Amino acid sequence: MAEYRLRTPIGKEDIFKLSVGDVVYISGTMVTARDEAHMRMLEYFERGEEIPFRIEDVVIYHCGPIIVEENGKFRAISAGPTTSARMNPLTPKVLERVERMVIVGKGGMDDRVAKALKGKGVYLAYTGGAGALAAQAIKEVKGVYWEDLGMPEAAWVFEVENFGPCIVGIDAKGNSLYREVEKKVEENFRRVLSQL
Repeated sequence: MAEYRLRTPIGKEDIFKLSVGDVVYISGTMVTARDEAHMRMLEYFERGEEIPFRIEDVVIYHCGPIIVEENGKFRAISAGPTTSARMNPLTPKVLERVERMVIVGKGGMDDRVAKALKGKGVYLAYTGGAGALAAQAIKEVKGVYWEDLGMPEAAWVFEVENFGPCIVGIDAKGNSLYREVEKKVEENFRRVLSQL
């Protein structure tokens, strides 16, 4: 297990050096996207339109932040991850549109996403329940798109510094920490059953 500090734009060489279990800290641009933002992206793609923010070489963060406006500027007061599994059916379709992507979320993603990430991206797990800690790494709220979706579902653009620690849950080589854990659990379950 190695530790890496990555800065956006994140290149392919950075993505390919990461392996399942590595620890990652991120600096640079991060864009929040939950279910509704993913669906809105797909609507744009289907119409042949460009989405209004960059998703290539930045970090897509499965997050519904709490934002306040003070003196005409936005500030994140909580920005913990949301459950990434909800984006399982949508993420492979978004990944078809990019060459590189880093995704941060909570709870893991399935084999469809692992397959779609192979050769182009990674999934990083961030600890749930740490929204206030995550907000400390957000140095600036650079913008917001699709506010009509509501605060948690809008696409917020953050400038972050040393956001983490994140754990590589799925790497660009097709390895999945979640698949490995499932295998071990199943093996242990079978062993216990055989001893009964």
